[in-house]
Amino acid sequence: MPELPEVETVRRTLAPHVIGATVARTRLVRRDVCESWTCSPKGLRRSGATAVGFLEGAHIAAIHRHGKHLAIIAEDGRALGVHLGMTGSLGWASSLPAVLKHVHAWWELGDAGFMYFEDARRFGGLQSYPSFADLKQHRWRELGTDAMSVNAGELFEGLQATRRSIKAALLDQGVLAGLGNIYVDESLFAAGIHPLRAACEVPCDRVVRLTKVILEVLNSALAKGGSTLRDYRDADGKRGTFQSLHAVYGRAGQACIRCGSPLQSQRISQRMSVWCPTCQPI
Repeated sequence: MPELPEVETVRRTLAPHVIGATVARTRLVRRDVCESWTCSPKGLRRSGATAVGFLEGAHIAAIHRHGKHLAIIAEDGRALGVHLGMTGSLGWASSLPAVLKHVHAWWELGDAGFMYFEDARRFGGLQSYPSFADLKQHRWRELGTDAMSVNAGELFEGLQATRRSIKAALLDQGVLAGLGNIYVDESLFAAGIHPLRAACEVPCDRVVRLTKVILEVLNSALAKGGSTLRDYRDADGKRGTFQSLHAVYGRAGQACIRCGSPLQSQRISQRMSVWCPTCQPI
């Protein structure tokens, strides 16, 4: 699943192609991945997906990200939420390919080419809202602080509130938005914290260290365009290369890059976790 570095890389590579462009035509190929929300006297209500609802005729003004979620904002206020799920991608092309096997929606941008959303497994999706404020209050309301802007005090408070393992807590998007299995494992290794340690038992000084290394790991991944394990590509179709620098993720049984101990693994919170028993003592 694309995590914060991959989603932010998509935002950064897509923005130069689409910001300032006008959507001449919208095509919703699979409406089952499209949600449309409109205002009513009783608040937001779900309505039928239409091309106009999904930015047709809009002048694209900005692309925002929070955690693993994107929002494309039109000059007239309309907002399109994008969640990439497990295998989704939001890309740009100068022309549409002849075969659109897993492309579920596309936007013709006049002379600026085409933006398209594809998702082989369809765990991702698109959500249209009357405004960015509506999207944030409805779609993003349960997300925690974005992992790129969290401070140690916020993270310590969130971890103190749960007796779950630190691994499970960091995977919870309501605690910290943007981290997934890759970057939680990499951050815990860099901080020297065992993934099974109770979140509420991690002392403040260790949380300060953890906050610092989370930002370091995320920025290092961003510098490499994220991690491509199978499907992930940026908006220009390029692979990320941070996977070559993974210290623990996907390396169970191999030697620790620091001490040489065999890396251990266990399923935690339904995710396979990898750690060094020497560098990350329980």
